[in-house]
Amino acid sequence: MKKVFSWKIIGFLILILVFVAFSLKLFFNYYSFSQRITVPELFLKTDQDKDGIDDLHDILEGAKKRVGQTKFYQDQYYTGGYPPENTGVCTDVIWRSFESAGFNLKEMIDEDIKENPANYSRINGDSDPNIDFRRVLNLIPFFEKYAQILTTKVNPWDIENLYQWQGGDIVIWEKLPSGNMHIGIISDQRQKNGVPYVIHNYGFGTQESDYLLKWPTPIIYHFRFPNLEIK
Repeated sequence: MKKVFSWKIIGFLILILVFVAFSLKLFFNYYSFSQRITVPELFLKTDQDKDGIDDLHDILEGAKKRVGQTKFYQDQYYTGGYPPENTGVCTDVIWRSFESAGFNLKEMIDEDIKENPANYSRINGDSDPNIDFRRVLNLIPFFEKYAQILTTKVNPWDIENLYQWQGGDIVIWEKLPSGNMHIGIISDQRQKNGVPYVIHNYGFGTQESDYLLKWPTPIIYHFRFPNLEIK
């Protein structure tokens, strides 16, 4: 009887230990995932407009300025290329952000198309400076050549991965069922899990929102301009 009784006590103690270990695991998981993580900020060594702010942060600030200024989404062709200040599409967030850093994205793309038309399948042999710089399919080959190509993986809570996603970076998503691709600028604002917000115009004017992982199609490109390896 004593031997049976002792085994019952041992079994009971084992159950208590298992319960305590499981409870501690749940507690630490909850504690760690309820805390806001801090992702270090990256600063570039380039400053195109010589204003004392590096290009990455200039692009970011340029994007932030559009929030509340570009209030409408309107897909339209404009002679001269540029839409009115208060309207535009997702690609207009990009060239406007670059403009704040001292880069004329329209001129750069027009020149590269002129010199390397074969790289731009979207123009189909017939370039149009009024619209070329506002098409995602033309931005892709330009950034593939002149920007850093970075990871498309986003791992919440993973500081090493999230460090690769910096405010001012460019993100492009796969085509929607409508056939349209989408592009935006990564924000320096992050969720508590470290995943950054996106500054983009997806139909309601330029917004800063947590759509990086919520957009309905996968991320297919992640760029950082300029590519510091290009001399």
